[in-house]
Amino acid sequence: MENNHTPINTILDSLKARAKEFNCLFKVEELLTDYDQDINETLIDVIDIIPEGFQYSNYCQVKIILNGETIQSSDFTDSEWLLSAYLAVQNIKVGSIKVIYTKKFPDESDGPFLEEEKRLIITIANRIGDFIQHQELQHLLNDIKQVKSKRKTDATREWRIAVDLTNRTDSELYIKLTRKMINYLSWKGIIEAVEILQKIGSVKSSIIEALKEGDNIPHLRNKDINIRPYAERVFEIASRNLSGEEIFSCIQKWMHEDRTSFLLKTVINLDSTLGNIADVIRRFRFLSSEGTTLSDYTLKGVRVALIRKIISESLEYINITKTYVEIEDFHHLLKRMIYPTGSHGQLGGKSAGLFLATQIIKGHLHEHPELKEIKTPNTWYITSDGLHNFMDHNDLEDVTEQKYKDLRQVRQEYPHIIQLFKSSQFTPEIIKGLSMALDDFGDKPIIVRSSSLLEDSIGAAFSGKYKSLFLANQGSKEDRLAALMDAIAEVYSSTFGYDPIEYREERGLIDFKEAMGIIIQEVVGNKIGKYYLPAFAGVAFSKNEFRWSPRIKHKDGLIRLVPGLGTRAVDRLSEDFPVLVSPGQPDLRVNVTPDEIIKYSPKFIDVINLETNSFDTIEIAGLLQEYGEEYPGIMKLISVYRDGRITQPSIMDIDFKNDDIIVTCEGLISRSPFMKQIKTILNLLQEKANTSIDIEFASDGKNLYMLQCRPQGTGEESAPVKIPKNIPKNDIIFTTDKFVSNGLVPDITHIVHVVSKNYSELSDVADLLRVGRAVGQLNKLLPKHQFILMGPGRWGSRGDIKLGVNVTYSDINNTSALIEVARKKGNYVPDLSFGTHFFQDLTEAKIRYIPLYPDEGNNLFNEEYLANSPNSLAELIPDYSDLSDVIKVINVSEISPGKVLEIYMNASINRAMAALVKPRNKK
Repeated sequence: MENNHTPINTILDSLKARAKEFNCLFKVEELLTDYDQDINETLIDVIDIIPEGFQYSNYCQVKIILNGETIQSSDFTDSEWLLSAYLAVQNIKVGSIKVIYTKKFPDESDGPFLEEEKRLIITIANRIGDFIQHQELQHLLNDIKQVKSKRKTDATREWRIAVDLTNRTDSELYIKLTRKMINYLSWKGIIEAVEILQKIGSVKSSIIEALKEGDNIPHLRNKDINIRPYAERVFEIASRNLSGEEIFSCIQKWMHEDRTSFLLKTVINLDSTLGNIADVIRRFRFLSSEGTTLSDYTLKGVRVALIRKIISESLEYINITKTYVEIEDFHHLLKRMIYPTGSHGQLGGKSAGLFLATQIIKGHLHEHPELKEIKTPNTWYITSDGLHNFMDHNDLEDVTEQKYKDLRQVRQEYPHIIQLFKSSQFTPEIIKGLSMALDDFGDKPIIVRSSSLLEDSIGAAFSGKYKSLFLANQGSKEDRLAALMDAIAEVYSSTFGYDPIEYREERGLIDFKEAMGIIIQEVVGNKIGKYYLPAFAGVAFSKNEFRWSPRIKHKDGLIRLVPGLGTRAVDRLSEDFPVLVSPGQPDLRVNVTPDEIIKYSPKFIDVINLETNSFDTIEIAGLLQEYGEEYPGIMKLISVYRDGRITQPSIMDIDFKNDDIIVTCEGLISRSPFMKQIKTILNLLQEKANTSIDIEFASDGKNLYMLQCRPQGTGEESAPVKIPKNIPKNDIIFTTDKFVSNGLVPDITHIVHVVSKNYSELSDVADLLRVGRAVGQLNKLLPKHQFILMGPGRWGSRGDIKLGVNVTYSDINNTSALIEVARKKGNYVPDLSFGTHFFQDLTEAKIRYIPLYPDEGNNLFNEEYLANSPNSLAELIPDYSDLSDVIKVINVSEISPGKVLEIYMNASINRAMAALVKPRNKK
């Protein structure tokens, strides 16, 4: 990324200046927590400390005026270079604080004063106001307690003293207490109190009459609603009808509520910024440390308002989360949030999901002690309005028009959008926040992840639609900060990519003003040689959408496990495999024979190279030969192939350099608490969130970390479909008996067939890429959800393009089924990609996935029909006619008049069939 217009050195100098301010605040805070000291003596000490927080402290003088009395620096003189703030108690001005420079200095934000110094003096003024209020209320409470301790028999006289003390020290609080008491007495049914309410409220003769059903005339209000003339009588009524203890309890409770009323007022105020909210939470924490509490109903209101303001406005989310959070949780969250000045942003969907999952687990540790060791990585957040702040700062507003352009134009322009964002600049306050985050992370590798408002919502997970970028986070502070800003800019640019735009348009979300939050997360793992990586990582699902055995139920769930970084668990890979296991049926494995276990075990691992600052994919065998003994928890992940058998080695007899090592995760699955932990997490989160759950996790070899939690994109639970009999063999296009789910794909009018043999003979990468683009064109032209895609290997995978057609979500989203074909004479193997981002897309879009193994068992594959049918490719997309030998488009109704293709799928008998039949509406 290009240098920011504010040089890094200047920013770092500014951060040092902030350290002065924090140190000043810390010292002031120490003084203002000593309530035994006289107010005037405390303020004298405060005046001596304040200059330490300013740039030119040697030329700084302070004056405080409180209730007409002046306290000032010994040599204070009036000056034109002045900064001031009001002192207020209960929103009533009681004085002021002034800071002056005795000589002229260069102009900053406000004359010679920095913006941070303005905020500093306001913060100190607020704390002095809190201190004064605390002193006054403490004296009042002490007097009340002394009155109560005397236990005089005359309750009326007892409470007259208490009320008089309140009236003398705070008339506004006195009126509030009077109003609350009149309401309290009325709720208890005391007639005298009800009569007073009638006099100061409605002119109706009685409350019952005023609330009479059917009375739809607006109530007239009494112009005189001043309660002060009734105050003395209200407390007389209270003393005759309530015990002294009950009145004392009420007064004490209401005074506590009044003292903390600023919190609720701020969090429910639509104009309050995140900075305002952070300030009032800090003030409340200070007060609560001294015993100030909130009523249950006020506390619930504050929780809900904070969730809505900071995390999510979803009522469903709020309803779940409000029972699992405390105000302290928001304090910890806000300390790690980076946001623009005046921010009203939120965390975004991905952050919201992880926060809720963490809180639910914390709330149920007593029931599930096996979850006590579950952790979350060190995480910082940029709020959702950070994207708009970035675009506004760089005049990029026109980019928002991308979502309304033709998708082909969006695809063409997207690389330029990426570079435009990466060459843009961040605002100084965001850079300062990122610098603080880097100080917190140290030199640990980090990942920059998207967290848009729409992301990870029910029915719109946006799986893999936005960027997530790993950073080695090595080198100088300046280099690390530049790399971090570059990565964030690239994640921001992915908001305007063709896949997310297509995805949003498909779900009616195109007009939603998408806002992109950012998660900056420490990568879980350890340094192993020159590499950094987790021991293992993966994803888990509470619902299993694709069962490899009839004994595995939908509710048994699914886990995809890989060694190293979890990217290989969520991406489709062209030539590698994860370990698949069902947490509800861990003994039912996908692969059983030694040959299958070896063939379908992970061979590669994703790592961060600390020497080259890069994301690398390397062979597991080579890594273990060199660093096997340093790999944390490796014995839980590996098995050894010896004498035709796969066995579990011990640490004493493993030879990392010479043994034939296979990654099976056998020890992790069968001899560790891991499976129970994952199953418990999935069941707990699914129960409390009332939806199926998808989680991402990683382990450093000792502890298990939650990285993400979201609603699982699930298809409808389909019933097994009866496989028709007596269909002529010539009308059967294919059958399969491996990895079959339930369902019916009806009324297919077109087949798009990528011919495996001819595809493998393409030698030019450009031609291989054009096959994917041609499929994307057909995806837009053919009848929606009335065509199927058939072809070799693993479509949309990462790696060797020859092992699968290169497509993205927007290239296939209109098909009704994707059939991946594995022929023995080719090197094509379908990927059991259940749980990858690719598979989640298929599931959400209700696209059926079927792996075909034509050369195995008794499966049928009608090559004659597929090879000899006329090809409509040149007619539909003439620009790709040269690929007619590779891509065949078969119009079923033209070749077989009066018929369509249907696919019948039955998981109970593990069989599927595609056949030409009469259309359903004509049968």
